[in-house]
Amino acid sequence: MNPADDRERVILLTNDDGITSPGLLALKKALSSLGRTEVFAPDRNWSAASRTRTFHKPLRVDPVPMLDGTVGRATSGTPSDCVSLALLGLLDTRPDLIVSGINAGLNLGRDVSYSGTVAAAMEGARSGIPAVAASYDTLQAPSADPDYDQAAEFIRRLVAFLLARPPLPAGILLNVNVPYTPAGRTLHARLTRLGGEAYSNYLVTGKDPHGREYYWITGDPLTDEAAGDVGTDLRAVAEGYVSITPIHLDMTEHALLTTLRSWEAELDRAA
Repeated sequence: MNPADDRERVILLTNDDGITSPGLLALKKALSSLGRTEVFAPDRNWSAASRTRTFHKPLRVDPVPMLDGTVGRATSGTPSDCVSLALLGLLDTRPDLIVSGINAGLNLGRDVSYSGTVAAAMEGARSGIPAVAASYDTLQAPSADPDYDQAAEFIRRLVAFLLARPPLPAGILLNVNVPYTPAGRTLHARLTRLGGEAYSNYLVTGKDPHGREYYWITGDPLTDEAAGDVGTDLRAVAEGYVSITPIHLDMTEHALLTTLRSWEAELDRAA
């Protein structure tokens, strides 16, 4: 992404909440001023899909009119599938940037591994394309129909900043979480690391109308007091800041790898 390159930018948009999500539409409207925006999004909600991919059956892709008058493409696949379909030939050019979101709800700490929103951005980073995963704290909004415009405007500012700079290093994506902010209040950001657990987990059990037992895995957001250490994404959002966390696809613990080399000889002797 050379700042001197004045060709039209191409931004690929996706999400895990589905193509009819208001967060996706708000993001598209905000980013359209920065270049050509192309939407490839699931035809239904794939929250918590993680990096699920579809290999065992064909996928469908259909044009869908969006509320802003443009046409997006809805796929029968997962968020990761959406990005793969676009990059493997359904998009006529390689995008300059991939943005996934805006997700209804935060994706923080260790729980990012569950997120379909983050997974879609990972698929972009896997292909060497700078990528951003964007989420918004809709749980704190006073209305069941939250306004995404302020979060979308922040993401627009961030994307404009990224497009004007050299690309992110290979294999890196930015995970962005925007706290609920009343209209008129300025959003400020903090560069953060991933925190610990963002949600509690518990099991709800019961019986359906046919008398069969069911089990429902669920959870609740942890309180601000459990937000973790200073410098984490959880702490930043709890204090009202946008968290921007660089995530690397290489999950190798390189520092420990050297220490564990001694295991090789011991394992060989035990063979």
